[in-house]
Amino acid sequence: MAGGGPVSGGGDVRPSLDLGVIGNGSFGALIDRQARVVWSCLPAFDGDPAFCALLSPRDHEGGDLAVELEDYERSEQHYVTNTAILRTVLHDRHGGAVEVLDLAPRWKQNSRIYRPVSIIRRITPLAGTPRIRVRARPLADWGARLPESTWGSNHVRWMLPGYTLRLTTDVPIRFVREGTPFVLGEPVHLVFGPDESLLRSLSGYVEEALGRTEHYWREWVRYLSIPLDWQEAVIRSAITLKLCQYEDSGAIIAAMTTSIPEAPDTPRNWDYRYCWLRDAAFVVRALNRLGATRSMEEFLRYIFNIATHDGSLQPLYGIGFEEKLEEHEVESLAGYRGMGPVRRGNLAWVQKQHDVYGSVVLASTQLFFDQRLAHPGDAAAFARLEPLGEHAFALHDQPDAGLWEFRGRAEVHTYTAAMCWAACDRLAKIAGVLTLEERATYWRSRADTIHATVIERAWRPEADHFSASFDSDYLDASLLLLADIGFLAPDDPRYIATVDAIGRDLRRGDALFRYIAPDDFGEPETSFTICTFWYIDALAATGRSDEARAMFERLLARRNHLGLLSEDLSFEDGEAWGNFPQTYSHVGLIIAATRLSRSWQEAS
Repeated sequence: MAGGGPVSGGGDVRPSLDLGVIGNGSFGALIDRQARVVWSCLPAFDGDPAFCALLSPRDHEGGDLAVELEDYERSEQHYVTNTAILRTVLHDRHGGAVEVLDLAPRWKQNSRIYRPVSIIRRITPLAGTPRIRVRARPLADWGARLPESTWGSNHVRWMLPGYTLRLTTDVPIRFVREGTPFVLGEPVHLVFGPDESLLRSLSGYVEEALGRTEHYWREWVRYLSIPLDWQEAVIRSAITLKLCQYEDSGAIIAAMTTSIPEAPDTPRNWDYRYCWLRDAAFVVRALNRLGATRSMEEFLRYIFNIATHDGSLQPLYGIGFEEKLEEHEVESLAGYRGMGPVRRGNLAWVQKQHDVYGSVVLASTQLFFDQRLAHPGDAAAFARLEPLGEHAFALHDQPDAGLWEFRGRAEVHTYTAAMCWAACDRLAKIAGVLTLEERATYWRSRADTIHATVIERAWRPEADHFSASFDSDYLDASLLLLADIGFLAPDDPRYIATVDAIGRDLRRGDALFRYIAPDDFGEPETSFTICTFWYIDALAATGRSDEARAMFERLLARRNHLGLLSEDLSFEDGEAWGNFPQTYSHVGLIIAATRLSRSWQEAS
């Protein structure tokens, strides 16, 4: 490059999960510290990753959107307060600085939410005479080929599988096509999105999008019922969860990525761009605690679309209600830091995970009790849930893969059985509020039967704790949820003893294993982040709030620089591993924060 020095976003940058996320309910994108879009599936979460640099394309450079600053020295990055708008400032070695603002437009318009599949960037000089290069290098077919492209006077088009991406910009098109560096003397604007002509001022549209998107997010946050303490962390987690819901269908994805390994060089690489009913139910319950009940209503719309006539459910589905999610290895991507395999699809769709029935009923319960809702639950909605309860009762003592999705064995998992109890318990309570006395008695009897079975078969008096399954003596972190779902009271000596045993056997420093017994792939190597949050919540519930608060503060310090969390954390150095951003982890943060926070009354 003429006059060249190192540039930001170069190929020598080691990938990490120091990433920001933008999105709008239609799609999402991940952006690194140098303002490079390194992951985005188009036109939706489960689509072809046109921007796939995060997973190392084997045969082509690119798979990114980059603003490369000549003689790059450092960067700083943060979100515009209480929004999903990301601000990155790039500095060069000569005092030059450039601001990059990234957003996915979202605002209320014509009685609906405007949320196109679009990334908007505004690049502004802040100091000196910065020299930049704008790169736009999408790839097709999971990084396997360069897409065909055409260009005009102020746009470039790329023909991606099932989607044509258009860049409209006031950067000279030749500079974009050829990667020509130029001095940035005034703000420039880039709009990536559908193949539609922009019939208005580009700069005017970008400024409107920035203003209206900022207003949308600040209004959304304004109406959250947040705790007094750790407000920034809770708000960021709430926005992140909101970004993981696909609003066309109401599905909530587990994470935006596939195949970020759970630990270095492990085969535990999975595709999380689908809707696990369990994970989604956790998200709904967390957002409900903050008063954001619309996600619950949209998720239940999704559930009613996938529900079969007999009430049977898979553990997960596609965001467009797809049932079959065949799993394949993708050869064209080397993987995160070259650590393949990269997987597309997830074989867990064929598994039996009986806790999903309890998950869905739990996620639905507030619908029948919350008088703020425009369309609260009624007898017809209850009737649609009852088949789920029948499955829960029939399957509560039958082996399944469990919430950890073991691929090589099946057991009667204690958490599964307890969630089947929760399905029947909540149906009894819903029937009560609907004054359906006969159905309330029916479901209470079934809940009591399951409860007695779990106590009899999962409690180990000789070990003084519950076991992970009816057929074992080992522990797993899901037992921490027995009080959260109401199966046991927090002051039940059996629950307290189980929490103590988990702290003794599964805790390593300030983090927890989900279990330590070997599974299909050997022994786990990293901490499953939500398990640590569950433990913190359990400590507080059992009267150890000071210890819980201190542990919570230390875990918050292990979020990335933008307050985001992946699935797993290394015990040794705290590095983030696993798919990103992980909804489970942000759910855990919200639940623990709301438990531990001082009340607003204390502040006033």
